[in-house]
Amino acid sequence: MADDWGPLGALAGDWEGTGGLDRAYRHSEEKVIETPYLEKLSLKPFGPVDNGSQSLYGLDYKSAMWRGDETNPFHTEVGYWLWDAATGEVMRGFVVPRGITVLAGGVAAPDAVSFTLSAKQGGAQYTIGENKYLAVNASTLSYDVLITVEADTWSYAETTMLQMKEFPEPFPHTDHNTLHRVG
Repeated sequence: MADDWGPLGALAGDWEGTGGLDRAYRHSEEKVIETPYLEKLSLKPFGPVDNGSQSLYGLDYKSAMWRGDETNPFHTEVGYWLWDAATGEVMRGFVVPRGITVLAGGVAAPDAVSFTLSAKQGGAQYTIGENKYLAVNASTLSYDVLITVEADTWSYAETTMLQMKEFPEPFPHTDHNTLHRVG
């Protein structure tokens, strides 16, 4: 893929991961559990998108995750990964249909094979928005993800810090997976 997409170029395509692990509080069992999951992800290149003198190249993405033999995914996301070559800024904006939006960002070299993106509640540039229910019951305080790219695989390790009614201290909800190119 052209250099215009910087470190995101290697992520363009269709991906699957069968070794995902979600560590979260399950309300139905009233305990923290680790759940394996299957993930399918599609990243389609676009650009440039010009904002005045800023020029962004990006990947339009959709992902879905399933536990075991579920018919319907337990988690989906839609959004964009963006690259600003002038500032070395990598961004990921996404929506989760639980009523959460996130714009996470960080800085990376154009040829980086590993980079980190972060957002925090109330952040000036990289921030998290959530609905009223979540603000009271499971508020997202911060989001951090480490991306590592290798040949025809890439992996992520995410930590979402939640302030939940069930815990006196913030709870780290974690997800990680390694995805393999399928198209």
